[in-house]
Amino acid sequence: MSDESSSTPTQASTSASAQNPVPPSRIVRGTAAVDDLDAFLSSLDEIASETGAVVQAFDADLIVSDAHLREATRLAARSIARNEAVARDPGVEILLYAAGRRQIDRAFALGVAEGERRIAVLIADFGEVTGADRPPADLDAALASAEGLVDTAPPERSVSTTASTEEPPERRSNPSATFDAERVREFYDISARELSAVDGDLADIVRERVALLDVEK
Repeated sequence: MSDESSSTPTQASTSASAQNPVPPSRIVRGTAAVDDLDAFLSSLDEIASETGAVVQAFDADLIVSDAHLREATRLAARSIARNEAVARDPGVEILLYAAGRRQIDRAFALGVAEGERRIAVLIADFGEVTGADRPPADLDAALASAEGLVDTAPPERSVSTTASTEEPPERRSNPSATFDAERVREFYDISARELSAVDGDLADIVRERVALLDVEK
């Protein structure tokens, strides 16, 4: 006699997927002259409202790679799906993971500030994430609108860390890895001793901080 209460492999797979969602995402990088921070953030909120997307802006000098943001997005979605999120807003939950810390006020330092800045705008579809209470997102429309707020042309001067000896040659040529190594070390509290002791580079340590936040909950 079969046990009707037992789940089938398909049901188990569906349940596992629901607990470990991977939201589709897009990332826009460039420079922006943020004269009025509230107005700029309102523009991002408007994009989110019109397209259903989760839209979060970051200080690009503190983002070590696109993978940094995508992993933070994945872990934030999983936290929400498991009802373990600290923040109610998915964008803020992503910010917490990207910052590698649970204190919202400290994590906000990873966001944008007024002035001419290099920024990265993450756009994600949380429509399939259980508990996110978000509609399906039009990522293409959100991407087009976000690109209207950011000058995506290559900057006239590159950040010095793209040629840092701490970065392997293949990453130096990757625009998504352009960051300020000194500021990254300060923000994530990474000492020279830690950097020299690990089997990896600065970007690897930051991504480890993101992953450890999930373990330390």
